Amino acid sequence: MTRSAPTDRTPYVPPPYEERPGAFVRQPYVFRDCVTSDGSSGYRAESERYHLYVQWACPWAQRAGIVRMLKGLEEAVGLTVVDPIRDERGWAFTLEPDPVNGFSFLREAYLATDPGYDLNPTVPVLWDGDQRRIVSNNFHDITIMLETEFEEFARTDVDLYPPDLRGEIDAINEVVYLDVNNGVYRCGFATSQEAYEEAFDRLFARLDWLDDRLARQRFLVGESLTEADVRLFTTLVRFDAVYYVHFKCNKRRLVDYPNLWRYARELYQRPAFRETTDFDHIKRHYYMTHPGLNPTRIVAKGPDVDWDGP
Repeated sequence: MTRSAPTDRTPYVPPPYEERPGAFVRQPYVFRDCVTSDGSSGYRAESERYHLYVQWACPWAQRAGIVRMLKGLEEAVGLTVVDPIRDERGWAFTLEPDPVNGFSFLREAYLATDPGYDLNPTVPVLWDGDQRRIVSNNFHDITIMLETEFEEFARTDVDLYPPDLRGEIDAINEVVYLDVNNGVYRCGFATSQEAYEEAFDRLFARLDWLDDRLARQRFLVGESLTEADVRLFTTLVRFDAVYYVHFKCNKRRLVDYPNLWRYARELYQRPAFRETTDFDHIKRHYYMTHPGLNPTRIVAKGPDVDWDGP
């Protein structure tokens, strides 16, 4: 297998996706307010004011859970996990009751914020208990807020978004989201062969690029863990269990990439990553809530993978 190694630390940015018929288009995230340390946004960072609604099956929600633990914000920012099985009513509070509002479905939080909201409710959600509304449902923004605006209540020895590396982190995040994080969805939910093959080719070209990059360094950016690693991990940890089969991403498995597989295991063996990874939730959600892809709802048993290997 021939791969072209990157010649510098700047990621290659491919041309935009073609607007092909049958391509997957992600719905917009309409709540985009921000918490700030000084309150200039109208939402001041305060302990026990904000609450995260998540589901461990969702890679975007797991990111928020990982960052919350890495930054030591468990006491400052509450968290509730919704059920991995979602029907036409959306995410439900059946695993544990909603301690903030007593909602039965996450949709109620959306309608409390905007009574005219008519899109699918998504996770994660950052809820403001004082104003009783959603601050943000934008997964790109929520982790950055947790990493930068809650320092008064957080572990200050952990900096996942250091100012001097933000340009490189943002550049990596952009291409990883485009080709990998969202790329697997563009494979799985494509409704034309052309759209699927374009997403498939870009996904594996980017995974090859990342494996080469990690042959020369321990983390994606700099010498320590950053936001970029959190974002990549949540796709890697689902890859062999669901994306390889369920989303037809079957050129190579994660375990076939020596550097990505080593890197993913190292991250998984840290408590914040391990304790927010629930393979039962992941597999039941994907295999049981996408009837167009898996009408029988049979959940695949495999793979037999040792995430605790050295």
